[in-house]
Amino acid sequence: MSFSVWSWKGQRPASGWRAVFDGQARWSTLDWPVLVLAIAMVFVGVVFVEEMAGSEERYGRDRIQLAGHVKKLVVAFPCLVVGLFIRPRFLRQNTWLLYGAAIVLLVLVAFIGEERNHARRWIPMPLGFDIQPSELVKIALILALARALYRNRLSRKRDWGIPALLALLPMVLVAAQPDLGTALTIVPVTLGLFWVAGARARVLGGLIGLGVLLAGMAWQFEWVQGYQKKRIDTWVASFDDQTLIAERNGPAFHTYHAHLVVGNGGVFGTGLGQGVANATAHLPERASDSIFCVIAEEGGFVGAAFLVFFYLLFSGLLFVAAGRTRERYSRMVVAGVGLYFSSHFLINVGVNLGLLPMTGLTLPLISTGGSSFLASFLALGLALGLSARQEPTLDMDAFRS
Repeated sequence: MSFSVWSWKGQRPASGWRAVFDGQARWSTLDWPVLVLAIAMVFVGVVFVEEMAGSEERYGRDRIQLAGHVKKLVVAFPCLVVGLFIRPRFLRQNTWLLYGAAIVLLVLVAFIGEERNHARRWIPMPLGFDIQPSELVKIALILALARALYRNRLSRKRDWGIPALLALLPMVLVAAQPDLGTALTIVPVTLGLFWVAGARARVLGGLIGLGVLLAGMAWQFEWVQGYQKKRIDTWVASFDDQTLIAERNGPAFHTYHAHLVVGNGGVFGTGLGQGVANATAHLPERASDSIFCVIAEEGGFVGAAFLVFFYLLFSGLLFVAAGRTRERYSRMVVAGVGLYFSSHFLINVGVNLGLLPMTGLTLPLISTGGSSFLASFLALGLALGLSARQEPTLDMDAFRS
């Protein structure tokens, strides 16, 4: 299907780059509060990584470098621009191609991926960081579900087949890497988009119940990896202080130091760069998966509370933007992006506070990580661009109040 653009010569078919990108920015309708909050969170991440890099230098270490963090930001930034200017209709028409490309990357990981910590998740790239397809497939899945639910309100049993398969395929491929934690992050995004599409609450409740049953069976019949089961055992045991302390040099090493760092922050924190996490460097992945612990220690309860408030406000404003978007495909994508950021934030914070079992998951826009920045910037650009472009539509949803 072709579409037209307007110029001083009149209406003409869009071709070349104009068929993909809309060169005219909708600055007046852009959701500026969302963009400002996103920039603020990126700045928070830069500040804390800079302090970590300074601590590394003071103590003769070099595992964390500010230059590497900034390089990843610079390389990933064009994804925000691409998402901001891409045409909604082009995106909708080419969704299946994008989803297929993401699935191909996931499959390629098994053949050309690099193995680290007994998992094969990364494809080496000459961009200053390695690509983690499991991060990119989350955005592709949002687009695919939005396309599959574009004319589908999940009112009949047969309506569930394609959307369910779209979500299950990447989940299985990611879990096989193995990366069960990342695979499970697909669940809240999928269920949330099902609800936005019109699924009944009792049906979603049944799906959640089925998921809990399958999880119990996986545990009972040992369908999960041994280390994954050990993580859950350690998490359950960590609620007992004496057990946590006794296993601090064993399976509870990460959990123990996360609790220690967060508790050391008190009400007002130790101050930037003054925490035990940076002094000892015992907290694993403190610049990526565990950066919330560092913020809670150096900013204290007050600093962590501010971060929680503004991150949830950021996610909430994305849902508000989705509610204002009349065109159904665009609304589904914007809502999916809101679910992406909110679910990642809640899982990351829950893990770092010991409320959820330990799993490796970055904090989007704040944690260091090349693939995380790529996915986060692309998702943010898509949400801002689609919500700013109110395409005319005769869809029945456009007439709902």
